[in-house]
Amino acid sequence: MFDDRPAFGVRVRVLGGVTVAEISGELDIFAAARISPRLDSLAREARPNLVLDLRMVTFLDCAGVSLLCRLRNRALERGGRLRLVIVDPRFTRLLRMVRLEDAFEVVDDLALAVARSGEVSAGGSNGAIA
Repeated sequence: MFDDRPAFGVRVRVLGGVTVAEISGELDIFAAARISPRLDSLAREARPNLVLDLRMVTFLDCAGVSLLCRLRNRALERGGRLRLVIVDPRFTRLLRMVRLEDAFEVVDDLALAVARSGEVSAGGSNGAIA
């Protein structure tokens, strides 16, 4: 039987004043193109406080990394911040391989990411990523 469901999804909710976007499935070129407008809209407000929950992501490629970089840059341009919740060691290794491990605030727990909403960023660079 043919399964015509998309291989990805996004659920947005607000927890403790933090906008959390839970992404599931594959974050590849196809998914990135489809979800970019929705994620970009989250970074349009002044001082966006965003968490991308990537715990349910099963695949991440260069298009997905590019989307993460663009969203980070847009949040920083507006005086906000972006945190990533990552539990898959392949994704942290990928960020390290492309030398972006210090560009993002990465945590392995959603509650911790939300709790850090009021803290000044300890990790991550303040400069834009190309």
